[in-house]
Amino acid sequence: MADMTLRRYLTQSALDPNLIFLLEDIASSCRVIANTVRNGAFEGNLGSTNVTNIQGETQKTLDILANDEFERICSNSPRLAALVSEEVEEVTWLKEPEAGDYLLYFDPLDGSSNLDVNLSVGSIFAVMQVQSDGDRNVLHSGRNQICAGYALYGPSTMLVLTVGDEVAGFTCQHGTADFQLTHPDMTVPAETAEFAINTSRYRYWDTPIRRYVDECVAGEDGVRQSSFNMRWTASMVAEIHRILIRGGVFLYPADSNNRKAGGKLRLMYEANPMAMIIENAGGAASTGLASIMDIQPTGPHQRVPVILGSRSEVERLVTYHMSESSAEQ
Repeated sequence: MADMTLRRYLTQSALDPNLIFLLEDIASSCRVIANTVRNGAFEGNLGSTNVTNIQGETQKTLDILANDEFERICSNSPRLAALVSEEVEEVTWLKEPEAGDYLLYFDPLDGSSNLDVNLSVGSIFAVMQVQSDGDRNVLHSGRNQICAGYALYGPSTMLVLTVGDEVAGFTCQHGTADFQLTHPDMTVPAETAEFAINTSRYRYWDTPIRRYVDECVAGEDGVRQSSFNMRWTASMVAEIHRILIRGGVFLYPADSNNRKAGGKLRLMYEANPMAMIIENAGGAASTGLASIMDIQPTGPHQRVPVILGSRSEVERLVTYHMSESSAEQ
């Protein structure tokens, strides 16, 4: 296992060579971004710009630099037709699309609010394909993803990837900069005693979310008769990585404050990639009322409610949402 590099893993997976080229370019982008993040304080790249992105969020300097690196490096891939980035309003077309060309969706630097306090951040990505010659439609459901992954820039740099039915984790080896397979066949534990949610939004939550969190907080004295720990790092990558390692559930639901916008997290380059990873690792992914990857997108920056993690907890939350929905009818 220790000598299984990312390249060897990909070539043994019988993938299209052009997809392998693209995934290696993504890995190279993540290496560069990891170094840029680590050197941010020395190069004066911490802090915010005076620019807001399409989401209405103030961009960090490193958000822009990370986006530029993805564009610069991945644009070299000969069959990459378009880039869909959180930081860019319009789709970036690199060539006239042909059937089978690749579409890259990415959040170049997830959790960038953590940069100034030196906590973990990451990158999220997914790849789909052009359906026919000249087709400039990038609004495909998550079921059309052919691979998805994320990079975690923490104590070590990791790349977690699914290109089929399994999820594999690679750690960037200091010195060689090779991504080595260190976490084969990652699986979400079916049961858990952890949940991750921003409880400062409690006043906005719908009844099913309040019910779930209240039951967890009640611990052994409540209906669950079990103690739970709450986690929240404001980085989706960090939250999902912890869930892959030791189980749990991550929630960023629609609530009375964000419902008009559709939710908080973006479907195409946050929710869909993470849903594919979690489902391929044996977990579940839902909005509460529907499967995330079955949603037909209406725009490249569409927002959705997100519930991801251990299957038993997601199913419980879906049951609560369904019961509430039935009661309202």
